[in-house]
Amino acid sequence: MKKVLITGIDSFTGKHLSSYLNRSGYDVYGTSLFESTNKKYKCDITQKEEILAVLQKVNPDYFIHLSGISFAAHSNNEDFYKVNTIGTTNILDSFVELGLSLNKIILASSATVYGNQGLEVLDESLCPKPANHYGASKYAMECLAKNYFERLPIIITRPFNYTGVGQSKNFLIPKIVSHYKEKKEVIELGNLDVSREFNDVLFVCEVYKRLLQSDAKGKVVNIASNQGIKLLDVIDIMNEIAGYNIDVQVNPAFVRKDEIKSLTGSNELLFEMIGNVKQRDLKTVLHEMYEKN
Repeated sequence: MKKVLITGIDSFTGKHLSSYLNRSGYDVYGTSLFESTNKKYKCDITQKEEILAVLQKVNPDYFIHLSGISFAAHSNNEDFYKVNTIGTTNILDSFVELGLSLNKIILASSATVYGNQGLEVLDESLCPKPANHYGASKYAMECLAKNYFERLPIIITRPFNYTGVGQSKNFLIPKIVSHYKEKKEVIELGNLDVSREFNDVLFVCEVYKRLLQSDAKGKVVNIASNQGIKLLDVIDIMNEIAGYNIDVQVNPAFVRKDEIKSLTGSNELLFEMIGNVKQRDLKTVLHEMYEKN
């Protein structure tokens, strides 16, 4: 069994990914900011000595870095850079210092690094233009991590929107689902006439697994489906699942100026690297979230 170490294993993605890789035959270890249990180590990635201790104990064959502040509206902007950027370089410096030989290191960045490009389909050839501290911290992480490409087998991923059971209500799809679960009559949203990717978290897990197994390194790649789904179509699906029609109202505070109507990520490079990855339809994912969230 190959050992994989996942930072942020308690996160939404970490919980799904650890289970997915376990079922695929990997020996999964993780780090958590909060607690230590069997195969899970308490570790603050902003403290290099804590990272070194975990790496020496686990000596992983593969490494997936999910730790970070993922909610773009987080109130303390300094935290984005301290965790998302400095924390990542602490990890990479630790690998170099210990001289560990790994098959693959995957660093999770974000599609938010692209910012507003004025385009409907975003690919890796575009020059990032992050529009908030979250995106800027992830782009800073990418720039610094590229300095390690010659020494470490790194892939940087830029995931587009995805969802599933257990995702926080801070995010759009869980917010919508929770309104129906609580039988609310009204939901306030922003721009309604928009189309975005709302991928299945299990699609993302399969992508990570295949990237671990691939020969690719020194690459930056989207985790995307290039399949846009209209927000009002999400509402229609949830109306059907819940058995009633919710009253959708536009809250001006949620409306973004000059928002692009359709926004997806190119999956051409991704599928060139790992082959085509299919995923469940959104109705199946939403129904699962409605039953289990």
